[in-house]
Amino acid sequence: MTAVPDWLIPPEGGFTADDLDHMPGLPPHTELIDGSLVFMSPQKYFHMLAVDLIAQGLRATVPGHLRVLREMSVILGKRDRPEPDISVVRAEAVTEDADETGYQASDVVLAVEVVSPDSVERDRDTKPRKYGQAGIPHFWRVEKSEGRRPVVYVFELDPATRTYVVTGIHHDRLKVGVPFAVDIDLTEIDQL
Repeated sequence: MTAVPDWLIPPEGGFTADDLDHMPGLPPHTELIDGSLVFMSPQKYFHMLAVDLIAQGLRATVPGHLRVLREMSVILGKRDRPEPDISVVRAEAVTEDADETGYQASDVVLAVEVVSPDSVERDRDTKPRKYGQAGIPHFWRVEKSEGRRPVVYVFELDPATRTYVVTGIHHDRLKVGVPFAVDIDLTEIDQL
């Protein structure tokens, strides 16, 4: 039996968002949900392709006051620091030395999650609920359709309830006007 590293034992009350930056040996892409560490499984090929496609599409149209990021954590509160697959943040949140390991929820305009078999519940329920409670105005969930094409579910925050409302389900083309004009040919995944 292998001993568990000391850093893996949570303190009373669970880990905090600040703890992630100071834990030696922490596996890459570790998230904090409700004070508990969540380790990522190896990603599937579809996941990689979908993240690439959406990130490229966002970067092609993102206005200058915003930045498109991949796999950077978002501090939602003391006990929550998930890592969206893609996020769009205010440019002023990215410092000149670019040493950030995460961003505040108030700097995030859009969070995107590509659903994987091991993250279905987190990506469909836990994370969007927490993103909404933290006030992130837009959320997209990307799922694999029959075959290998993505389906993008687009949500906008209802500020009165701090919950998301679906504003569209996009199959072959993702064309929206908010949070900025985006037009992504989702069938291009076949060429990646």
